Amino acid sequence: MKVLIVNSSTREEYSHSRSLSKLFVETWSKKYPNDSYVYREVGLTPVPHITNEWIGASFTKVESRTAENQKILALSNTLVKELKEADIYVIATPMYNWSIPSGLKSYIDQIMRINETWKFRSGRPDGDYVGLLEDKRMFILSSRGDSGYGVNEKNGHMNFQTTYLTFIFNILGVKDITTLSLDNEEFGGELFAQSQRKIFDQIAKLEE
Repeated sequence: MKVLIVNSSTREEYSHSRSLSKLFVETWSKKYPNDSYVYREVGLTPVPHITNEWIGASFTKVESRTAENQKILALSNTLVKELKEADIYVIATPMYNWSIPSGLKSYIDQIMRINETWKFRSGRPDGDYVGLLEDKRMFILSSRGDSGYGVNEKNGHMNFQTTYLTFIFNILGVKDITTLSLDNEEFGGELFAQSQRKIFDQIAKLEE
């Protein structure tokens, strides 16, 4: 299978989310040595924001797009192609201000393509969305300064990170999503060490 790794931290050397994606690849490759990997960097090399011209080109029918339209959509087309060709998605993301990094948001805006990754079931904007990324599996590897961001936990109402990513990729058709979180980064010490041991163990036991 083909695994798409998306790293979104704006840090490199001290990024905990990057350490998680690296550990995932090391662990997964031992269990599935024939799988291949594609890396997409949206943190250190941010994806451009969409523009008015991008929106116009995206909503222009394929057969009517000009050479300029195609130029504007070139990167987006590449990102969508990566998604369609991959079997497994790994999104490594820190929590920034209770949400996701802006580079990851820009990436999502680039891949939310009508009639490419999603469509309206009726062909009209009636709120009935159909995801076009079928038979995909996804792992969200998050790092967060605090803890308690799970469903019905004390900070769950402030989690616009993993809940947002799950919602977006559900819309795109991805239903098999596993979320693993490294918490308490801000506090360090034994509290953070416990969280590290827990998530390292969870990654090691994937597919067992």
